[in-house]
Amino acid sequence: MTGLERNIKHKAKQYLDLFPAIALIGAGQVGKTRLAKSLCPDWKYIDLENPDDYDRVVSNPAFFFQQYPKNLIIDEAQLYPEIFEILCDVIDSRRQEKGRFILTGSSSPELLSNISETLAGRIGILELGTLKTNELYEKPLSLFYDLFTGKLDSKKIPSGPPPLSLEQIQSHWLKGGYPEPRLETHSLFYSQWMENYRNTYINRDIAALFPRLNKIAYRRFLTILSKLSGTIINKNDVARALEVTEGTVREYISIAEGTFLWRSLPSFERNIVKSIIKMPKGYIRDAGLLHHLTQINSLEDLLESPLIGISFESFVIEEILKGLEATFVTNWHPYYYRTRNGAEIDLVLEGPFGVLPIEIKYGSSVRVKQLKALSDFINEHALPFGIVFNQSTSIEWITPHIVQIPVGWI
Repeated sequence: MTGLERNIKHKAKQYLDLFPAIALIGAGQVGKTRLAKSLCPDWKYIDLENPDDYDRVVSNPAFFFQQYPKNLIIDEAQLYPEIFEILCDVIDSRRQEKGRFILTGSSSPELLSNISETLAGRIGILELGTLKTNELYEKPLSLFYDLFTGKLDSKKIPSGPPPLSLEQIQSHWLKGGYPEPRLETHSLFYSQWMENYRNTYINRDIAALFPRLNKIAYRRFLTILSKLSGTIINKNDVARALEVTEGTVREYISIAEGTFLWRSLPSFERNIVKSIIKMPKGYIRDAGLLHHLTQINSLEDLLESPLIGISFESFVIEEILKGLEATFVTNWHPYYYRTRNGAEIDLVLEGPFGVLPIEIKYGSSVRVKQLKALSDFINEHALPFGIVFNQSTSIEWITPHIVQIPVGWI
């Protein structure tokens, strides 16, 4: 991977000034190690996947941290769960000193709870996703995200042509953001890498974390899950298809989510008037992986697929959330909204900025009557405005409270 600048790098540098340690978490092969090394290139690097490094730490952790009480990068920290309690004592011995350790971690549902519970107040947690479109094309983070600094204000909505072209957006939507295959131009390498990634994820990462897991059933589950991406999962139906219990399906979903493969969006339930569907919906987080799992290999395949609308919606949502993760906005949450009468909003963001409903349309234009659910939601919650993202070419106000923004601004 080349030296592409990650959006979250500036935030990571700030966190090193604020906390004794930071943790870079995310799926395997998204660039956590490279980012950690680029932040502190002169620090000692330990990889717990390396047997020699692992033995060096585990055999005598007290002595190891006497040698390296600071300026240390620990890669794949989840492989030695006891390290979090040990680090807690090491950090507390010099509690006021900042920027001592960088941890990376992936493929562990218990990773975040171990970090947040054991090192609470001592560590800043940053999630690194696959490449965002602007990162791949080496452009700065869109001015769209300035909208979330302070309270929502329509005056902060950017103007002018989008910084990313539709061709760039569609290419990234098709192929996703895993760095290594995206930076290699050969199409055969891309398809082979994606297949190897799936095999490695199941046969190595998941097998190591859950040695009793039925790998064949879990592989079939991933295939089914990819076809249900963007929907509310009926666990009972999936259980029957796999010939397992509903509890097993629930465990499989938890594993997929905990290993950053799947994102669950909870229901926005602030409406006390209407009957709300309260079950979460979810999607495969990387569009390229989704398309690989569903055998969509070209833009032509994608345009002819019945998954096109759901795929585009999931891609745009994930791009928006990656962008928000790179800002300094805290305590924000994503939701979806659906009533039992069929009114639906693809994404509702709630945070210190307020509540922002977002609709996502695959086409290049939208009619006002298609936005009734969005308009009603804005009125019922007394919101300043809502947004429609689509493949248009210019920012336009469709109604006094709904603005159309080209997807190139995400």
